[in-house]
Amino acid sequence: METIERSVEVLNDLIELNNDRIAGFEKTLKELTTSETDMNLKSLFEKYSSQSRQNVQELTTAVARLGGNPETNTGITGDIHRAWMEVKSTFTGHDRESILSECERGEDAIKDSYQKALTENGGVSSDVSLILTRQAAEIKEAHDSIRALRDSFK
Repeated sequence: METIERSVEVLNDLIELNNDRIAGFEKTLKELTTSETDMNLKSLFEKYSSQSRQNVQELTTAVARLGGNPETNTGITGDIHRAWMEVKSTFTGHDRESILSECERGEDAIKDSYQKALTENGGVSSDVSLILTRQAAEIKEAHDSIRALRDSFK
């Protein structure tokens, strides 16, 4: 029983983080212009937002299968991060390097949470571990892409 409860808790935390990621990318998409470079970023951020929607669906299904109640909200930490982005953009503008730096910070958080779920929280079941391993690899790939783009604007 403890493994099931722990799995539900870990999955709900990741659902919340993916919801934060979706909200963050949607907020960032509103700040981008119609320039060619921004259009490329829009396409990438839409892809990652869609990726998190798929993650949420899979995690929600796993929580329901375990008999838990799936999380539906964003987290306070994500809300604070988006508010900070708003304040920061007021003073620094909406340049691509700043946008990508903030996106990378968000990607750092979700990437680290997936790694923690897989390594430190050994209480998740093997089928949940398979889902998390695949999603973690996709999140890491997104993180690395955003970091490389950010570095290219330096």
